[in-house]
This record gives sequence, C-alpha cells and structure tokens, in this order.
Amino acid sequence: MERLTGAIQDYAWGSTTAIPAILGLEPDGQPQAELWLGAHPTAPSLVDGRPLPELISDDPTILGTASVDAFGPRLSYLMKILAAEQALSLQAHPSRADAEEGFAREDAAGIARDAKNRNYVDDWPKPEALCALEDFDALYGFADPTVTARLFTRLGIPAVDQLVAPLTGVGGADGIKQVFVACCELPTEQRTLVDEVVVAALPHVSDDDAYGTFCLTAIELAAVYPRDPGVLAALLMNRVRLREHEAIFLPAGNMHAYLRGTGVEIMANSNNVLRGGLTPKHVDVAELSRLVDFAPVDPPILTAVEDAPGSWRYDTPAPEFALWRLELDGELTVPGTERGRIVLVTEGSALCGNIDLNAGQSGWLPAGEGAALIGEGRIFVGATGLPRLP
Repeated sequence: MERLTGAIQDYAWGSTTAIPAILGLEPDGQPQAELWLGAHPTAPSLVDGRPLPELISDDPTILGTASVDAFGPRLSYLMKILAAEQALSLQAHPSRADAEEGFAREDAAGIARDAKNRNYVDDWPKPEALCALEDFDALYGFADPTVTARLFTRLGIPAVDQLVAPLTGVGGADGIKQVFVACCELPTEQRTLVDEVVVAALPHVSDDDAYGTFCLTAIELAAVYPRDPGVLAALLMNRVRLREHEAIFLPAGNMHAYLRGTGVEIMANSNNVLRGGLTPKHVDVAELSRLVDFAPVDPPILTAVEDAPGSWRYDTPAPEFALWRLELDGELTVPGTERGRIVLVTEGSALCGNIDLNAGQSGWLPAGEGAALIGEGRIFVGATGLPRLP
C-alpha cells in the first residue's frame, strides 16, 4: 500500500468544522465541502507525491483486468468525504447513454468544455452512493403526488394550490413533472409565492408529523435560497434521514439534494451534474426534465451486509464502484484481488501494510496486492464494481 493524498474542495455549502475534525486539524473558518480521493482530472490525488492518473497511465494493470477491459485505463470511481452545512442544488445525473450523447452534442455545438452553460463536462454517467457518518438529511426522488398535494393544500395559499393542481388533476409521474417544471420555471414576478409559503409554514415547523417536516424543509431552504423557485420544487420530494452507517444509492435520473450532514460518498468518476434550482450555477430545466425519473418512489435505505468478520459491504447495481466499511479492532486483512482500491480511515488509526494511517488519511492498494490492517478504527474501502460480487 502507498500513501494517497486527496484534495479539499471549498464549496460555499460546506461545513467549516466537519472535515477538519476528521483530519484532526483546527478549523480555519472557511467551508470545506469535500475531500476528493481518486484520479478525476479536476483534483487528482497524489500517491507518494505522484498524481494517481500518471501512475495509471504508466501501468494500467494496477486497476485490475476487469476494470481496464470495461472502462479503459482510467480509475472508474471517485471517493469523497462530503460535509454539507447547507443544502446542495436540486440535481440529477445522466445515464451512460445520455452522457455520451449529451457530451457529443455540446461538443458539436461548439460549447467550450469549461463554459459555465455546459451541461455535460464528460461522457460518463455519475451514479453514486453515500454512507452517513452521522445523522444525514437529504431529499431523494419524488413523493406520492396525492400526499404532496394534501400538504400543499394545508398551507392555505390559493395561488400555490393552482400551481400544484396537476399533482391530482393529471396524477402520477406526468403530474409531478408538470408541477416540477412549473415550479422551477416560475416567473420572477411570481416568486413571492416562496415568501407566502414560508409565512404559512412557520407556525408548523415544530409539528411532529409529515406536515411539520414539509414546513421545515421550506423554511430551511428559503433561508439559504430566498425566493428561489427550487424551494417549491423541493417540496415535491421525499425527505429522508440516514442514521450512522446507513446509505443511499442514487441511480441515473434520480432527483436529489443533500441537505446537511457528513458522509463517505463514492461515485462513477464523472462530474456531470444537471441542476434544477437552489444554486447560482447553470440551470437547464428542459434538459434536466428530459432525463429525470418523475415516478414517485419510497427512498430505499441500504444496510450493509457483513461479508467477512469486521467487513461490511454496501451492495449497489453500479458497475463503476463498490464500497466496504471495516470495523477494525485488532487485525483484519484486505485480501489481494483484481481491483485497485482506495483505503480511507475515518476514525482511529491503523498500520495498513507498511504505512500508518490516522483519521482522514488514505492509501492506494493496487490490484493483486493485499494488506494487513492493525489497530482500532473505522475504515472505508472503495473499488471498481467489477468483477461482480456473488
């Protein structure tokens, strides 16, 4: 194993304390949103001082044969520590086919790859999974439209009732889509509706029921994004709270927004994000709504499967990545497999092969190599999702 050094991303929605606490550093007062671990060109990690993409280019076999055969000589996944103090944008990610088509289309249109109005910055999908390190709040997919309509009705705002009428008048995914697009494209002169919703919601923010949660979401989002029509669009979605070590998987087309909390995230090695609101960045509602799955869904919570003593696996259908959580109390072995792996310590410390890793530190384990882990703590291991596990 070799030492891996990641890169901090200081987005405005990040926590000022969570990542420094994991790293054992004093906060500097600036938001630290993500610690990237991988070979993405935006912020590649270093392996003993060398960029990981450079090592892969010199010897792609460190990724594993199945990964190279499926994805070529590039790391198929990106790991992160994500720490959100404020809500991220309403967003979804494309499938592989949509990413390839969209990337080629924007290239043909002459849109610069670093242009702010670019939707597809690469030709990869971006399915992702997040495992909570603490209570973690998120919006995930769309709620039952009949239930959502009743919650809006309780606000007692006729103009809002008219806006969301397709939830029951049309119903199903089509009704949700019509209302979502109408909310996101709300004309500027009508955006005072967000203020009206907040005023109506305030007396109920502490109610211990679905309506209280609905009102809380409106108030929290409007406090950060005043008069943003994305606040109304967000109220069409499920709010979910992950407890420590619970996880969610976000497939292509899943509308979501992380609200607050810290977790370990793993995803396909892409930065394709299509946004619908709650952001100063580029929003393309038409392109987003073309890709999104508007069918109502109950958020599926992933609970890990213990596949060996002290080793817990989070199963997802993504071929680009796989994720394990190790609970180290003494000694564990990471066996040699045909996968290049990233090993991240989030609590405690461990002797990992020939290097010591403390909380917040990580290592790179090439395909074919194993490592004995000695110490006490919590460790996450990321790898390609191929070969498939039984």
